[in-house]
Amino acid sequence: MTDPQNSSRPFPRSASASQPAAGGIPPEAVAQPVPPAVPAASGPAAQPAAGERQHVHHSYIWLGSLRAGAAALFAVAVAAFSSIASAISSIQRALAGMDAGFGLFVAIAIVALLVIVALGILFAVHAISYKHLWYQLGSEEFNLFSGVFSKKRVHVPYQRIQSVDQKATLLQRLFGVCTVSIDTAGGANNKAVIVPYLAKQQAETLRTQLFARKQWLAAGNDPAAFPAVVGAAPVQPTAAPSLAAVAPTAPGSSAGNVLDVATGVWDEVGGVFAGAAVDTGRVSYEYGLTNKELLLTGFSNNTAFVVVIIAILGAVGQFADILFDLIPGSGDAAVDAVVSAASGPAAGGLAAVLFAAFIGGSLVLWLLSALASCLSYGGFHARRRDDRIEVERGLLQHQFQGVGIDRVQSVIIKQGFVRRLLGCCEVSLGKIDAASEGDDSKGTASQGVLVIHPFVKASRVPEILAGLVPEFADLPTEPRRVAPVALRRGLIRRCLWQGEGFWLAVVVLICQVGLHLLVAAEPSEAWALPYLDGGALVGYLFALVLLVVDAVGTVLWYRESSFAVNDRFMQVSNGGISRETVSFPRQKIQFGYAKTNPFQRLAHTATLSARTAAGVGGTTIRLIDVGEEDARAWLAWLKPRGNVLQ
Repeated sequence: MTDPQNSSRPFPRSASASQPAAGGIPPEAVAQPVPPAVPAASGPAAQPAAGERQHVHHSYIWLGSLRAGAAALFAVAVAAFSSIASAISSIQRALAGMDAGFGLFVAIAIVALLVIVALGILFAVHAISYKHLWYQLGSEEFNLFSGVFSKKRVHVPYQRIQSVDQKATLLQRLFGVCTVSIDTAGGANNKAVIVPYLAKQQAETLRTQLFARKQWLAAGNDPAAFPAVVGAAPVQPTAAPSLAAVAPTAPGSSAGNVLDVATGVWDEVGGVFAGAAVDTGRVSYEYGLTNKELLLTGFSNNTAFVVVIIAILGAVGQFADILFDLIPGSGDAAVDAVVSAASGPAAGGLAAVLFAAFIGGSLVLWLLSALASCLSYGGFHARRRDDRIEVERGLLQHQFQGVGIDRVQSVIIKQGFVRRLLGCCEVSLGKIDAASEGDDSKGTASQGVLVIHPFVKASRVPEILAGLVPEFADLPTEPRRVAPVALRRGLIRRCLWQGEGFWLAVVVLICQVGLHLLVAAEPSEAWALPYLDGGALVGYLFALVLLVVDAVGTVLWYRESSFAVNDRFMQVSNGGISRETVSFPRQKIQFGYAKTNPFQRLAHTATLSARTAAGVGGTTIRLIDVGEEDARAWLAWLKPRGNVLQ
């Protein structure tokens, strides 16, 4: 069993966990869940009695006010930046006759007064809301109460609870509080119940209580007989042994990195409100990230890099527009300066400087993106705790996510271009998920994905699956590739109809012809034709590069795309520059079908589609241009008592 003193640390540095023999928990143990004794905290505190009112932490008032104020200020600054700039310009003109220092003092005083008034209003609103925000642990359900004028009461039956997750921002971690999300997975429109600003010990105790009460009711016990004092063990049924006593254990893998060391600092800082640790159950398998894996995770993840580039371009465009409005004639002057520099004798040197600046800036942004990814996955740990999978990560913003094994719909292995070259991949689980409370969106597949290892050697994937999700051990090993005609069809589809390079060349050609026609109508603008043709040439070269990339990706897709089935599982691989392999149990398929269009019928191919419950609205896994014989055999396998493909 894990050390109770370390079990609540957001980033444990060592694994007291162990791995069950034969690669996982015995099926007979999982099939007969027994409610464990209520885990004891390290302190003498008692658990909340049924019906006792429990308020959130008082930091909800002042910390929530500051957070809401900062968010509102940022939203106003972004949405009304032009109006603010115009107002500043008007104030400058109005105070033109005053002393410059006094005018600046007046402007600062006005802004400070407005901010103080806004924060005061937010503080009052949060103080009143705090008095009406509390929860109760009933005998059969969890109840959350909120609202001042419009009262709201949320009932969550314990037997419907599927996961209890935690998330803490940097400020929340400093004060030892977090936000708890309770997911009941009640369908595509299910909303997670959010309990904000709970102290760390309070959140851990709540999570332990919810799962303990769920298991107590699932075993058919009297709800009123559930023990109310920490350490008082419920009467255990004699029909089956305790899960913790079934499987012998062996040491699991526990990797650490330099960012794990800092977690102790956060625990000490947040210890003012965090309280004592709470043991939440037996860990059978646990691992983390090494220094090498953490660094490679950051350098191979370009998502943040792309987001930063787009944000900078948008900010530059907005500031330039505002600047041109504030300074009359500055836009024309800037254009004239660019044209003069581009047509002057130093044009080549200027181009070289700009290119070097672009490369240097891109490198800096890439390094910042890598640092952000490292901070995001700092302290990463994944573990198997009884019948749940838990993942926690984040150095500044800590996230804790847990999912019951019955909620896991699939295993997803992703390989980007860089990771393919290194023989590594990202491993994640597709799971039934819920949208956040108050979010009316239908959600996407990504909302139902839990990353269990962001960067790992492909050869280690079977070991991780055997320890963390042994239920997915018997995956199919005999893939069936797409039809031979799929290569020709893929080149037409990916390089022409869906090809970025082809359509970029079309757009550049249309723009070039259109600008030539405009210049022909205005002979005085003929000086711009060389620049237009030079820009078009650059566009054609870039389009050619994209076309080659599309063609190479199509060939790789043809060579690596396949599906495989056995008695229990189906596996679908879609290759290309990047590759994704999805494995899911046959019983998790909600429905499947084979679809053909007129061109596929001529080529004797079909598209296979299998639907699972992963994500908020579900996830569909597709494979294009499978041979029609393989498609018919797959449909036969999909039917109840269907034959396994030979």
